[in-house]
Amino acid sequence: MAQAKRIVECVPNISEGRDEEIIKEIATEIEKVKGIKLLNIDSGKAANRTVMTFVGSPEDVVEAAFCCVQKSSQLIDMRQQHGAHPRIGVTDVCPLIPISGITLEECASLACTLAERIATELKVPCYCYEAAAKIPERRNLAVCRKGEYEGLKERMMIPKEFPDFGARPWDEAMARTGCTAVGARNFLIATNFNLNTTSIPYANEIAFDVREKGRPLRVGGSLVGKIMKDVNGKNIMIPGTLKATKAIGWYIDEYGIAQVSMNITDINVTPLHIAFEEVCRCAQKRGISVTGTEIIGLIPKQTLIDAGRYFLEKQNCYNDVSEDEIIQVAIKTMGLNDIKQFNPHDRIIEYLL
Repeated sequence: MAQAKRIVECVPNISEGRDEEIIKEIATEIEKVKGIKLLNIDSGKAANRTVMTFVGSPEDVVEAAFCCVQKSSQLIDMRQQHGAHPRIGVTDVCPLIPISGITLEECASLACTLAERIATELKVPCYCYEAAAKIPERRNLAVCRKGEYEGLKERMMIPKEFPDFGARPWDEAMARTGCTAVGARNFLIATNFNLNTTSIPYANEIAFDVREKGRPLRVGGSLVGKIMKDVNGKNIMIPGTLKATKAIGWYIDEYGIAQVSMNITDINVTPLHIAFEEVCRCAQKRGISVTGTEIIGLIPKQTLIDAGRYFLEKQNCYNDVSEDEIIQVAIKTMGLNDIKQFNPHDRIIEYLL
């Protein structure tokens, strides 16, 4: 039996979503690496962030990822960077994702090697997260990104907060580039649920209802009271309703709406359609409607097929339905065309490989 071709995906998140020339230059640098296929570029002005997706052999992907960080560091200055999305550097995160013929553990080893090279050659300090984490707590990206870019200067004075590679006192070079989180993970879905409100507090309430981490328990059960602590002085948390999810609420000026921004880190635990319905339920409790869903980057075909079948079953529709029709049901029901055109042939990863 023929061995599966070794394919790795990389999804660097660049802290620039407004300057099209900078985005184009970085994309060109990635495509210069022989054997690399750049599948998607997804930019957001309010988030001031661009998500690029490319695939290739492990060696080619690691080289392209390095080139991406290098070019981003030359073109972006974090001292002038502001946006709605949390970030710690010009290339905020750079995950490696196993697609075929390679394990997550192998990707983790590649990620650590890449992080060390970035720190050594580019002088950009790196944290390693998810499967590549060298410190257990740093499996959680939020721990690596604690305090965002603005908190890095202080973190560089605290040994337990030092990056995994390239730790040094804060200087002008680090002020310009910030740090990078390099990791290895399985496929996740990045999505934003559109709300018919401009209220960030409402969006955050919904996000806290659903995200796995939940919200702190407060005195009297209120939303604004004093946070209750356990015997070790840690916040007592009320878990959210959706496992394997992270979420925040924000306002996106270019759309004129608030969104619940979510990462689904394990689509086998929480499928997209279940997340959509739960966000709808929590929004409706507050008199708010979810008008649609924005997918960031690419999505597996099976995710939309599972969603389409789920919604068809709710309609008691068991007739023969083609795969394309099932996908269209998912697109229409979850409102994937609400604020941007969603073309499945450009956004489903299997169609692009």
